[in-house]
Amino acid sequence: MKRAIPVLVLSVVGLIPVWRYEPSLGTPTPEAAAPAAPPSPSSSAPSGSTAVRGSVVRTDKGPVQVEVTFEGDAIASVRMLQQPDHPQTTAAVPKLIAWTLQAQSARIDAVSGATVTSEGYRESLQAAIDAHAETLASASASPSTASRTVDGSVVRTDKGPVQVEVTFEGDAIASVRMLQQPDHPQTTAAVPKLIAWTLQAQSARIDAVSGATVTSEGYRESLQAAIDAKGA
Repeated sequence: MKRAIPVLVLSVVGLIPVWRYEPSLGTPTPEAAAPAAPPSPSSSAPSGSTAVRGSVVRTDKGPVQVEVTFEGDAIASVRMLQQPDHPQTTAAVPKLIAWTLQAQSARIDAVSGATVTSEGYRESLQAAIDAHAETLASASASPSTASRTVDGSVVRTDKGPVQVEVTFEGDAIASVRMLQQPDHPQTTAAVPKLIAWTLQAQSARIDAVSGATVTSEGYRESLQAAIDAKGA
């Protein structure tokens, strides 16, 4: 009996470390995901919009520059790219932008207490508006300067069919080419004269070439048809 007591004590002591170790029964909590960084401002405008940067205006308070987004020829939004680090400027900018969207121009009042920033803002804004207007003007002018080739009608004459092809540069007649003409020496000699007179007159109101009256009349009729078709 005396031997059994020490054995029992040792057994109890040996179990103590087991009781103190408590394995976790739950699932470990994953680390919280880091919040996504906010998107950085982009100078690219949405599809169908045009973003234009105004000039950098140096003022006594610091540089001022705006970026204007246009929808067609309308001012859709204004963003400050540079502005003085000053509380009055910070308070003035939202007012200037709101007035711009309302006026749709740079003809807006200065914000009281931020006159210098307001003047720089208006100057940079006007530069952006002018640049956008110039771009629109160039775009609208481009189609008128593009080349276009138009076939005139086929005119049946006693000497044979006559047809011209006219190339226009904008509204101007740049060149004329014969697609069909009578196989006759007088016609061959007359065609260069008819074309030269056309380029000079910029119309079908030209004289007939002596000795090639029939061809001349067919030429003028086909030429006028091409001019009319181009204007349609």
